[in-house]
Amino acid sequence: MFALLLAVGAGTYALVLPSPADQTEITLGTGKPSQGPTRGTSGYTYQRLTEPDRTEITDSSGEPVATMTDGARTVQIYGPLRTFEEPRFTAAKVETNVWVRLAPQAWRAGAEQEQWFIDWLEGVRNDRSPDVLAIAFEYVDGAPAKKDNQGQQYSGDASFGPPDPLDPDGRQERSDFYDYLQMPWTFPDGKNEMPEPERELALDCSGYLRMVYGHRLGFPLLGTNNPGDGLPRRAYAMAEVGPGVALTRNTGQRARGIDRLLPGDLLFFNAQPVPSRQIDHSGIYLGLDDSGHHRFISSRSQTDGPTMGDLSGEPILDGMGYWPDRWRAARRI
Repeated sequence: MFALLLAVGAGTYALVLPSPADQTEITLGTGKPSQGPTRGTSGYTYQRLTEPDRTEITDSSGEPVATMTDGARTVQIYGPLRTFEEPRFTAAKVETNVWVRLAPQAWRAGAEQEQWFIDWLEGVRNDRSPDVLAIAFEYVDGAPAKKDNQGQQYSGDASFGPPDPLDPDGRQERSDFYDYLQMPWTFPDGKNEMPEPERELALDCSGYLRMVYGHRLGFPLLGTNNPGDGLPRRAYAMAEVGPGVALTRNTGQRARGIDRLLPGDLLFFNAQPVPSRQIDHSGIYLGLDDSGHHRFISSRSQTDGPTMGDLSGEPILDGMGYWPDRWRAARRI
């Protein structure tokens, strides 16, 4: 087995390349088959499943290749194992062989026969450039700054926002990706925004998702919270009218359907002291940690930025605790 460890400030990102004998058994989520498997000319087998409606691909040896969900661009590709951890803030580690990519267009049943998908899958299976999960960890505490050819910093340790004068232990919201970048931005729905200097290198919870999926990976972004072809600004709007597929909807109670989740899914919470129906926090699902808990990463006021750590409550969805009680909805975009 060959392991490449990259230190990222207080955290560590590990890319592990296993030998064939070290490959682990993978569960591709749950759901009922909606039809029998079909075999394509490439040697892949395509299985249709429900809850949510999706297509799962396996290769000629039965190993998982990819999962595509109807109406969503997010695709889970199965490749080398990686380990994500933040030892300064939690002993938990997330080891996964899921690489989360964005397809050029939303999936629909039968698209495996279309040339765009055949070409895209062929290229992406061996792509080891940063995916959704790796990019998410480029903004945790201590992550090194990365700059483009013009000297513009596009990643590195992110704050949540400036100190909140009404809460001595908290940080202000409203820090979007253009604040982090300190770049004026015009959105396709007509909204024009100017960055606030005090929010440089800051991302609130939904701004963090917009940075990862939108600015870095090219998913369309909206300047408002109205329905449209893109990811809205606020967490509540992402959950209610956002693009893609609602995996579990907000009923005002703790969300159900945890077995539907796959790495890269967006999660939505009510983070108030007394739980309610309101959604005011969002994060990215990472998968199972080494204790078997469903763990997520998010940008939080109390921790002043993105983390998978336990400082403001263990960020898991199962069991009892602050975040499990406040989980309200999930979406795959």
